[in-house]
Amino acid sequence: MPTRTAAAGVIALDADPGPDTKVLLVHRPLYDDWTLPKGKVNPDESLPACAVRETLEETGVRVRVEVPIGVIRYPVGGGLKEVHYWRALVRESRPRRPDAEVDKVVWVSVRTALNRMTYGDERALVDRALSLPRSTPVLVVRHGKAMERRHWTGRDQARPVNARGRRQSQALVPLLDAYGVTRLESSSSTRCLQTLRPYAKVAHLEVHGWSTLSEEIAEGNDKAVAKLMRRLSESARADDQPTAVCGHRPVLPVMLDALGIPPRPMQTGAVAVAHLDATGATVATEWHKPLV
Repeated sequence: MPTRTAAAGVIALDADPGPDTKVLLVHRPLYDDWTLPKGKVNPDESLPACAVRETLEETGVRVRVEVPIGVIRYPVGGGLKEVHYWRALVRESRPRRPDAEVDKVVWVSVRTALNRMTYGDERALVDRALSLPRSTPVLVVRHGKAMERRHWTGRDQARPVNARGRRQSQALVPLLDAYGVTRLESSSSTRCLQTLRPYAKVAHLEVHGWSTLSEEIAEGNDKAVAKLMRRLSESARADDQPTAVCGHRPVLPVMLDALGIPPRPMQTGAVAVAHLDATGATVATEWHKPLV
């Protein structure tokens, strides 16, 4: 069976899609090609985090990924390479010295980019990136693995994550950072709050706890859960603040449905992403399994 190599990249734009938008391209001297920033996934790295890291390494530009655009597949070394792409927006930029991997980094107009780019399948991705409306990601997180109920004698709301849950919580940090999450919402239960705290510490954010999302309050109270999720998503869209919301397995179906995501089972530490446009419509959805 052919080996599969996973990679990720971005269509980075300097502004919202429009006639004056510029696209980020790199020139690779080894191949003498003009292409989009991209690279291979490291072990225990999510695809969005890879896309952000590779873009920074190749261009000096730090981005946040937005809506997923597509996957390009092509044979390489007797196997198959799959490159996943996201539209991305600039967060900050710094000068980068040319090297043997990338010797030129340019921002060019869309027309210039489409004329200069070497690969037709990448040009198609740029066209698609420009055709989609601006969107804001809202991430639904299932809390990290918690201590077993039979081993816990206190209130269930205070039951903490276990060692694996702590590793899952830490592994979420680069994923949430890739989407540029600036707002953290959670069930008020300890295991949910703990799941988001490692990212909160790195990003200097507060985690806001909601008893409405706890198992005890949410059971039989679907309307209140859905209302809160719609309110949180409206706030995220209004301020363009990517938001992560952490919840429990029994509550997740209502949380997902409120964002227009057809519910499906999620492992502990898993993440679902709804990309919502200005009207609240779901432009795209993503699912990310836990890395640990």
